[in-house]
Amino acid sequence: MSESWDEARRRGAALLASAGVEGAARDAERLLRWAGGLEAAALAARGAEPTPTDARLRYDEALAKRVGRAPLSHIVGGREFWGRWFEVTKDVLDPRPETETMIAAALAEPEGAAPPGKVLDLGVGSGALLATILAERPEATGLGIDASRAALAVAARNLARHGLTHRAALRIGDWLDGLEEGFDLILCNPPYIAEAEVEALAPEVRDHEPRLALTPGGDGLDPYRRIAPDLAAFLRRRGRAFFEIGPDQAAPVSAIFAAFGWPEPILHRDMDGRDRCLEWRRKA
Repeated sequence: MSESWDEARRRGAALLASAGVEGAARDAERLLRWAGGLEAAALAARGAEPTPTDARLRYDEALAKRVGRAPLSHIVGGREFWGRWFEVTKDVLDPRPETETMIAAALAEPEGAAPPGKVLDLGVGSGALLATILAERPEATGLGIDASRAALAVAARNLARHGLTHRAALRIGDWLDGLEEGFDLILCNPPYIAEAEVEALAPEVRDHEPRLALTPGGDGLDPYRRIAPDLAAFLRRRGRAFFEIGPDQAAPVSAIFAAFGWPEPILHRDMDGRDRCLEWRRKA
């Protein structure tokens, strides 16, 4: 028996909702669009038309994966971030809307700040942060560092997708170790989830994203402890450094950097009003 696009969408939404998937209706529509190769307007226009067999089979397979709590980005192969499409795999952290808080702050360029001529992305992952800044600032060049070769491969593909390969270098490394140059803009979204909190994460995150990108173990603050002692050596005059944090980490992370002479940071909150990013500015 044939099934219309509208019927398939409703069926998928009900199935995902019964499995406890948050945003079931949204995800069902996104999966149906992916299965049929349709934009939102095209799906709406075809609502009463029968779904082709190949699209229905792809859709049903995708729904089964989502019921099993595979992330939507892994099923469709990527995610939109700051208006651009980025490949996402099991080897990288899924770039989240709240991380766009850092992008918005970095692009603001307050009076007295150095233009982002040279950009460093520590823990580059998918490359979403680095690629976005370079795409928005055509005069800039960048370097992305990650401890995972698999993540660097994903970042390389995303930089190529957006025509940025000639303006960005990628390097395997451990935070600031081995660097010999300074930067005007440093971005870092490190693993910061405490070990004790990992089991409480949503299955999409806990079971499918790389643990190395989620938690460093312990209290989750070790990356900041590793970076803080050497940050001044690599942040140029009038440069700015941004670090994503957990909603309850502003005070302890600020204290870590204060021990090395950094002043009270500027706090940026995400769209839900949660503490999300700390910014330090170097005057001299």
